[in-house]
Amino acid sequence: MIKLEIPPRFKVRGWLSDEDFQRILEFSKYVGRDRGFSIFELSDEKAKESGLGPVDILRELEELKDSIPQQDLETLREYLRRKGTVKIGLNSSSEVVISSELMLKPYLQEYLAQLKYSKELRSYIAKPYLYYDLVRHLNSKGIIVDDKIGLLERAKLPRQVKFVGQLRPYQQEALDAWSKNNNRGVIVLPTGAGKTVVAIAAIAAANVKTLIVAYTKEHVKQWSDAIRRFTDAGGLLGAFYGDEKSIGDITVTTYQTAYRYVRQLSPRFALVIFDEAHHLPADKFKAIAEYMLAPYRMGLSATAVREDNKQEEVFPLVGGIVYQKSASELMQEGFLAPYVIRRVTVKLAPEEQKLYDELRKRYASFAMGRTFQEVLEAAKKGEQNAIQALRIRAQMQSIVQESRSKLDKVVDIAKQELNKGSKIIIFTQYKRQAEELAQRLGALLIHGGLEREARDRALDEFKKLKSGVLVVTTVGDEGLDIPDANVGILVSGTGSRRQFIQRLGRLLRPMPGKTAVLYEVVASGTSEVVQSKKRREAVGD
Repeated sequence: MIKLEIPPRFKVRGWLSDEDFQRILEFSKYVGRDRGFSIFELSDEKAKESGLGPVDILRELEELKDSIPQQDLETLREYLRRKGTVKIGLNSSSEVVISSELMLKPYLQEYLAQLKYSKELRSYIAKPYLYYDLVRHLNSKGIIVDDKIGLLERAKLPRQVKFVGQLRPYQQEALDAWSKNNNRGVIVLPTGAGKTVVAIAAIAAANVKTLIVAYTKEHVKQWSDAIRRFTDAGGLLGAFYGDEKSIGDITVTTYQTAYRYVRQLSPRFALVIFDEAHHLPADKFKAIAEYMLAPYRMGLSATAVREDNKQEEVFPLVGGIVYQKSASELMQEGFLAPYVIRRVTVKLAPEEQKLYDELRKRYASFAMGRTFQEVLEAAKKGEQNAIQALRIRAQMQSIVQESRSKLDKVVDIAKQELNKGSKIIIFTQYKRQAEELAQRLGALLIHGGLEREARDRALDEFKKLKSGVLVVTTVGDEGLDIPDANVGILVSGTGSRRQFIQRLGRLLRPMPGKTAVLYEVVASGTSEVVQSKKRREAVGD
């Protein structure tokens, strides 16, 4: 073992040109001359001032190796590698640990707000999502990184997966934008535009072990079926949710399961795909994005916004929005069915309107000029005025949603469309309302209170019909795939732009000669008018 002098000195034989002398002074101090050699001493301070890391200094010394005695060169190499190496590994909590004899703070300046410092370990601690960013950042600073995690090397697929589908031009654009962003980013495309196919093409392109996080068990099956359809990766597939805990090289799981097992899943996968990525801002789902090590990330969503704007907190954890196209753009290009949105207004009965107006005044007095979101946050903290405001608001919504005139209009529209041979989906927020409409129209029904098998039977039966009615609650907002449905009736909902885009998207699967129609049945003189305006802004209507 070479005994290291701290800081080490080294000799350079002969006379140096002014240029070489100045280069060496960028990371060393000149000590003097001795028997035909110039003597220098390494200087951390001068190296930092010059912006040179250990790798940069080694590169400079290697260019002068014919002029430096072999033993001095070996001493310098060992010193710089030991002192200039940063180790990156995992602790027992699956967090990333960054340690070195280097003074790391100057090199990690951009990340300090996201790191914790452990005096005991003399190391920085980072959440796993920063792992690959830190490796690349330190490498760019000329620092030798001893990556004990080595995820990209470990997580290559055992064979090249072949994508056997064909991407539409905008899907290829989305994939290219994601690839150019270091295999990271959120892709925003409307329902029916084929986001899943883009993600499957990305799996084949990256060719690394992949975790797909879907919202429901039904989506897990849909993803598995789609991967088998568009690739030759069937033998690599696993499903990890509920009672099924099979981890494959390409594994599909649910948000709930991924949250519970994130520390077990994290070290296995180099690519994570978040389906319906607008769910990520929920605190526990955000933890999935934070605790996965995966350097490659993709988010898929039908909309870039949430009503609480929390997408701004989470989308950066996936890489930010890299590609976006609206339903109207894709309709104009012929990739989605043309559509018409028709607002149909009804009046509340006089006694309903009177009670509604009285409640609205009471709500305003308790809300005290605050937005609904502000009232909601205050109620969560236990503020009594806010809690009372929410109770009154619920009464107002009940008056609107249970209005006879509104339900009668929905039934009239549905019957008129049935006479034209339409295939109709009625969207409502409320189970009781859904059951009444299904009973009055003799329609098929899907809501969250039904057993999975009953919901599947209703969906399968509706798919086989040429014309008919299906009534769905919010359980149908995601994952409902009925390409020939051409009419939607929006009975009750929220002002959510995301929900509106999803519901419209259920009707936009293109078919020859198809024009989709979405009816909004709105009670005039109520908050529904404002909600309708807010929703329609999402599609530029």
